[in-house]
Amino acid sequence: MSAASIIFAGFGGQGVLLMGYVMALAAMHSGKNVTYLPAYGAEVRGGTANCTVVISDEEIASPVAGTPDYLVVMNNPSMVRFGNAVRPGGAILANADLVEDTSGRPEVREYRLAVSTLAHELGEARSANMVMLGALVELSGLVELTVVQESLAATALGRKPEVLELNRRALSLGAERMREILEEEKGK
Repeated sequence: MSAASIIFAGFGGQGVLLMGYVMALAAMHSGKNVTYLPAYGAEVRGGTANCTVVISDEEIASPVAGTPDYLVVMNNPSMVRFGNAVRPGGAILANADLVEDTSGRPEVREYRLAVSTLAHELGEARSANMVMLGALVELSGLVELTVVQESLAATALGRKPEVLELNRRALSLGAERMREILEEEKGK
């Protein structure tokens, strides 16, 4: 890997910035160079939120990702805003529960996961972001899932053992679901 860039986008309150932060922490804990660039809408909760994470084995020249390798979208407006930015050959992970639109780009791999539903089945709807992060980790291979799970402890989620454990399970569930999707894709 030389460098990979990811844009995480959704509504404020969906844990979009936390996804990027945890991914950045995990990359740092893996000995990689990282930048994390959050952007908030004026409204914060309910408004738009996005962040860019760049992970590299080399020094990073810019934290900006005009054409990201990966796009994680948690809501429809984010697909509309960022769907055309992904580089050809890149991938989009969309929350199928809230994202109706597709990118319409055959040169980009698009994966739709019902992460809100999966999180609800775990017993905590707010863990949808961690389900999606687990899926991204499995798809991208940029960091190990165990490192991401360990990195959670360095966030506010690490203050309560039961919340930490729930979110670790959410990460594993997302990774497992993405593994199933990739296996199905291979079988076609």
